[in-house]
Amino acid sequence: MPEFHAEMVEAFMASSNRMTGLPEFLGLRIVAMEPGGLTAEMDVDPKLLTGFGNMHGGVLSAACDHVLGCVCYPHMEKGQWAATTEFKINLLAPVSRGTVTAHAEIISMSKQTAVVRIEMENEGRLCCSAQGTVLIQNPRPA
Repeated sequence: MPEFHAEMVEAFMASSNRMTGLPEFLGLRIVAMEPGGLTAEMDVDPKLLTGFGNMHGGVLSAACDHVLGCVCYPHMEKGQWAATTEFKINLLAPVSRGTVTAHAEIISMSKQTAVVRIEMENEGRLCCSAQGTVLIQNPRPA
């Protein structure tokens, strides 16, 4: 696995947790990063629930997609970016209250790709398991 750049973690977490758009709408926040791993949380908000009172699977999918790339950044060179190419998700239990905690772990990473496993927990039980691939992109020439 490429080197872990510990010096960039604090700044990356701060900028990621200030993101607008989907991460902001979901209330997704990164709470910890370590070599090859990331932990993120989001509160179960009523706006994210279906008419049946459960969190929509698309919400959990979007959270997986976000952390799938984020876990890679401290292992990448400045200016590179991660683009999801695919992921598979298993929705294992309904989520209707509390907090969802996502744990992302890099299981393989080269200079060009990374494979990441994500597990999400809610109320003490596993609610989602996913695995995906990101393509590591170099900065575009100016």
